[in-house]
Amino acid sequence: MQWANSASRYGLVSVLLHWLVALAVFGLFGLGLWMVGLDYYSSWYRTAPDLHKSVGILLFAVMLLRLGWRLVAAQPAALASHDRLTRLAAKAGHALLYLLLFALMGSGYLISTADGRPIEVFGLFSVPATLTGLPRQEDLAGQVHEYLAWGLMALVAVHALAALKHHWLDRDATLLRMLGRGSR
Repeated sequence: MQWANSASRYGLVSVLLHWLVALAVFGLFGLGLWMVGLDYYSSWYRTAPDLHKSVGILLFAVMLLRLGWRLVAAQPAALASHDRLTRLAAKAGHALLYLLLFALMGSGYLISTADGRPIEVFGLFSVPATLTGLPRQEDLAGQVHEYLAWGLMALVAVHALAALKHHWLDRDATLLRMLGRGSR
């Protein structure tokens, strides 16, 4: 597999970034669901949120890298079988995925820094708290974070179903291209 994208398929960089983000998003969602049910006496009460924040910060960096790669790397051409509406839906869906991911990470940052403390990332570095002291910052950002997370999961489900529809019903190369392969 080639590193860069070609006119007909995604390259290794795009494929790895896509699946790394997917894995992190699913992992963070599962961890988030689990950790909100922890009580004060659980041994994971402090560890789970620290892990969630650290992975979230690293995901932000990966998303910036992914966005940069998307801007500089040539994108494979749309498949000839895709009509105008399909192409428009794909562009809108991907834009919404990016928007929801960045909004979700922004709300997570606002939750984590509401008290003015930086976010420690696996003890390697810290991200400073730059926006603090907003009225009910932690509570409001927490509600937004939860709604965005569920909205993102719904959109991810639609995204996955669309890929499966293209693969099994339309029998086109949409899914294969994100697996680093060419057409059928």
